[in-house]
Amino acid sequence: MARVKSCLRLHVCRCVAALMLVGLAWQPPAWAQKPPPVVVLDRIVAVVNDEVITRIDLNGRVGIAIKQLRQQGTPLPPREVLERQLLDRMVTDRVQLHFAKETGLRVDDTELDRAIGRIAQENKLTLQGMRQALEKDGVPFPRFREDIRDEIVMARLREREVDARIVVSEGEIDNFLSLQQGQEGGSDDYNLSHILVVVPENASPEQIQARRNRAEQAHAQLKGGADFRQVAAAFSEAPDALQGGVMGWRQSSRLPTLFTDALKPMRTGELSPILRSPNGFHILRLNDKRGGGPPVMVQQTRARHILIKTSELVSENEARSRLRNLKERLENNADFAGLARAHSEDASATKGGDLGWLSPGDTVPEFERAMDALKPGQISDPILTPFGWHLIQVLERRNEDMSKERQRLMARQALRARKSDEAYQEWVRQLRDRAFIELRLEER
Repeated sequence: MARVKSCLRLHVCRCVAALMLVGLAWQPPAWAQKPPPVVVLDRIVAVVNDEVITRIDLNGRVGIAIKQLRQQGTPLPPREVLERQLLDRMVTDRVQLHFAKETGLRVDDTELDRAIGRIAQENKLTLQGMRQALEKDGVPFPRFREDIRDEIVMARLREREVDARIVVSEGEIDNFLSLQQGQEGGSDDYNLSHILVVVPENASPEQIQARRNRAEQAHAQLKGGADFRQVAAAFSEAPDALQGGVMGWRQSSRLPTLFTDALKPMRTGELSPILRSPNGFHILRLNDKRGGGPPVMVQQTRARHILIKTSELVSENEARSRLRNLKERLENNADFAGLARAHSEDASATKGGDLGWLSPGDTVPEFERAMDALKPGQISDPILTPFGWHLIQVLERRNEDMSKERQRLMARQALRARKSDEAYQEWVRQLRDRAFIELRLEER
């Protein structure tokens, strides 16, 4: 009997062990299993016309912005606020780039390579050195290239759609000069910072009030002692928001009348009240102020040039080679004016390449540096600028007091700059209003 019980216990143990093994090996069918947790690698945070902006795109832009703000010593706004600001900026850029694409505006690889080469030169780096510096900062070089391409496209778009349509009449210049002479402090320069809260075109009263509330919230934080740079990064919708809203030194003549009227009675460090313009609500901070006015004497250079533009048909090497041949002919007593009329692709060709009297800042930096290095009568080697390749000859130099013509030119430039800034903001607002935009940042 004892032996029977022992055998029975052994059998039960074996059955239990077998069941345990079966239990370990058996799994419920697929339909009965609990699905693994979903890991979202990327998602759409905005739709702009027929294009999308993804979370990865936005995160990349946020990372770059955070580095910039830290380098500037600007306190970081909350991440969600920074994300909304940057997404709005990305949407505005996409709207402009979409319009450029629709209207056939593009920048080819040759132009892009030339622009990137100039950026490297301005930073005193080789192309390879700049590439390594970017990658060290976590910016892939291919993405940097496309960002520069986009910036060039948007700059040309603004020039074509806005700047080319700005007209300044002689009557406006007369009024401007008389106003400057009649106003106390009319020639002052201001160092200021700026916050802009944009109001959409044809906004409803509710939308306008919501925008005003946003401006008032920013103003209240500033009144409470908050850092202007941090508040600008969090609230401003101006292009300089991520630079802390710093506009730097501006001549009063280049500022809207709305701004100058507010700035005149302000003391250094003071805030303006909330200002209303057609573009939205503004807050100004006066950082510093100084007496302006034109310099007493200016060295002017009278120069002429021959320009060869590059294109898909004319390479960099070909343009440079053509100018070297022309320079050789000039050194053998060929007539500069005649060669300019025959070969130059600039509007000055009909005048024999004569550019007249040039003051500092009248030409692009590359041209001005090469011109300033020449003695009267001397001809440069081929020089590259954003317009193409040039031969430059300096004819003579003089020190000139600011003449009435020069004052009128400065007035024209100031009026054009003022009109351009206002017209550009209005144009961008209209472009956004016509686009299909869907924001999905709050979705999870």
